[in-house]
Amino acid sequence: MNRLPHIWCPGCGNGIVMKAIAQAIDKQGLDQNKTVIVSGIGCSSRASGYMDFDTLHTAHGRAIPFATGIKLANPELNVIVITGDGDCTAIGGNHFIHGARRNVDLTVVLFNNNIYGMTGGQASPLTPLGKKATTAPYGSVDRAFDACELAKAAGATYVARSTAYHVNQMVDLIAEGIANKGFSFVETMTPCPISYGRRNKLGDAAAMLKGMSQQAVPLIAYEKMSEEQREGKIPTGVLHKSQFPEYCSEYAQVICMAGEGEV
Repeated sequence: MNRLPHIWCPGCGNGIVMKAIAQAIDKQGLDQNKTVIVSGIGCSSRASGYMDFDTLHTAHGRAIPFATGIKLANPELNVIVITGDGDCTAIGGNHFIHGARRNVDLTVVLFNNNIYGMTGGQASPLTPLGKKATTAPYGSVDRAFDACELAKAAGATYVARSTAYHVNQMVDLIAEGIANKGFSFVETMTPCPISYGRRNKLGDAAAMLKGMSQQAVPLIAYEKMSEEQREGKIPTGVLHKSQFPEYCSEYAQVICMAGEGEV
């Protein structure tokens, strides 16, 4: 309670996502003393400061390598990464790709508010084409990443997406990601009514949540839609699952072979 009031702006959806993570941890029955929350820098990454776990607030874009080190040092720990769209896909983009490629047993929860909120409203790699930011006052001309497709292509073994409007779904998806033995990536769409919504005339927080409810389409329904029908829609739910050996387990075998003098 000594950290309240929190730092987030009125209407920010980050608290919804943070609560969903806590509920997913509870749903999986994780030991509080064996669960570590690692965050980078940005609005989203301040969430680690409000969570009663061992937490690590790291450098900008570097949450995944810090989390990888924790997991390698003690594979019994449950390691959850909190990151934002700029933190994960711009400054930390290379770490994101290689964490997925290695299939490190991490659960990465991306808070996607489509903008750098904390540092002044600059465009991020997830700012949609044509949307305005302080660095794109006439609308972004850069194509946005599809972070879920990027995670899938890089090798993540669990990929999912939800929105702050679909809270129960979000809890279930994060919980399923925690249960996956490998690199799990969950994109959570969260409203930023101040730095993003106001600049793009998207209305207040309630209006932005309503917009998310209209944009989000379950993957099964999305796959049946025509290209025209998909315009402005976002597929949600479990988007990808696959099997691949987990990195720490493979690395432990290398350590064992080296100890026995095998080449």
